[in-house]
Amino acid sequence: AMFADGAASGADVQSLWRSARSARCEAKSCQTWRIATAEAAAQSHTGRDAAVQTEQGEGALQHCQQEAQVDYTGLLSFLQRVEGTVIKELNKNSKSHAFDGFEVNWTDQNETVVCLHTLSYPEAQDQTLQVTSVSWNATGSVVACSYGRLDDGDWSTEKAYVCTWNLDRRGLNPQHPDLVVDVPSSVMCLAFHPSQPSLIAGGLFSGELVVWDTSRTEDPVIWRTGMTDDTHTDPVYQVHWLPDLKHRQHSRLLSVSTDGRILVWREEQDGRLALAEGFAVVAQQIPRSTQLRKLAWAEASVGVTSLSFSPFDPHVFVVGVEGGYSLRCSTAAQAPALPPMGSSVRLRAPAKLAFSPHAGPVYSVSCSPFHNLFLSCGTDGQIHLHSMLQTQPLFALQLSQKYLFCVRWSPVRPLVFAVASGEGKYLQVLLLDLARSTRKPTVSLKQALSHCPVYCLEFNSKQTQLLAAGDAAGTVKVWQLSSDFTEQGPREMNHLEQLASESMD
Repeated sequence: AMFADGAASGADVQSLWRSARSARCEAKSCQTWRIATAEAAAQSHTGRDAAVQTEQGEGALQHCQQEAQVDYTGLLSFLQRVEGTVIKELNKNSKSHAFDGFEVNWTDQNETVVCLHTLSYPEAQDQTLQVTSVSWNATGSVVACSYGRLDDGDWSTEKAYVCTWNLDRRGLNPQHPDLVVDVPSSVMCLAFHPSQPSLIAGGLFSGELVVWDTSRTEDPVIWRTGMTDDTHTDPVYQVHWLPDLKHRQHSRLLSVSTDGRILVWREEQDGRLALAEGFAVVAQQIPRSTQLRKLAWAEASVGVTSLSFSPFDPHVFVVGVEGGYSLRCSTAAQAPALPPMGSSVRLRAPAKLAFSPHAGPVYSVSCSPFHNLFLSCGTDGQIHLHSMLQTQPLFALQLSQKYLFCVRWSPVRPLVFAVASGEGKYLQVLLLDLARSTRKPTVSLKQALSHCPVYCLEFNSKQTQLLAAGDAAGTVKVWQLSSDFTEQGPREMNHLEQLASESMD
């Protein structure tokens, strides 16, 4: 057959790789060849001195003393070459519009106060209404003003307004408020809630209190007192938000009026403000000092025009009254007001100390955020600086022959305060820095016409460079303060302490 099965013997091949590897490798347990190492020289092992800048040899000194050699021929050649190009660029710059409208301020920027905005509501101005109060909201971006009348003693029933502007909004229209609230009676005072930016309280000429929610455009009224036996019988001249110690989520509202009552209101579910507690300033219950003349009020109740709480004691506050006095009061007072007044709660007598009076009614008081001091002003055109601990003023400053309507202490500068005035020796908005002078204003700002008084002003506690002021012409001006009025000096608190102690001595 062509093909047949067969079995061949195997072939052996000797392996040489193991012996070859053992010949090449010294250490069979290592994967790599042995790494060779050697010592290298360090950076330096010897030192030597080198010359410094001031060590110059005699030759170098002679070289410096030689007159510099200038190539005047080469310099002239260079200037001639570039002359045409430089003149061309200068002519181009002279026709540029890049700096149109720019004015160089050659005065020290720290000395200037600039008017950022002039806000108004034309419909209110057409009714010749006046700005009676201004307030900043909790964020410091929204300013509100109330319209009414302060120079009309008749019962006012004409329509008034509350207006707000958001200064951070693009396209701000100074004559078109973001919100306008119609109010059936003159609004005499305003106060934004300290932590809820949309809530604002107002006191009316009718004696009522109203709280608006500015986030509700259709019907912003959320609480009001209504006309009850507890309602003030005179215009409300100041409102102030108080924390509710029993209910942390709620606030109470305090109001003062020329009917002599200081009332505290709480919120009710039905949109009503109910009277929680109250006080009455009664002439016969005001503590008398031997240094003060006898209080000569014919009526029992004393009209309250203004109020300011101490930042150091939540129970202590100061009020200004129509009789010309400032009174230190306490919410912890328990003595009943005599004679009893018609009210759903028992009214107490809060007055603890009467301070040396002004020559006319006190229109405004302001407690210092930095010291146990307060300021007062009124119809005599004077500013009084008082310590809470003594009846006589630390000093009295005559700023005007007309009325002073409002005084406010700076929230950031211990020695700075602002005053709103009528016409007088100075202009209508005055900024005083006691570090510079205790005799005259540091800056006098012309808010409006000379015959037009400024009724109210407020510092912005969040954007501390802003100050708002409202006047009888119906306008609100927002002033931007310089760093001189917003940056505290290194020894300013010591200066304030010294001023208080020297005056008291």
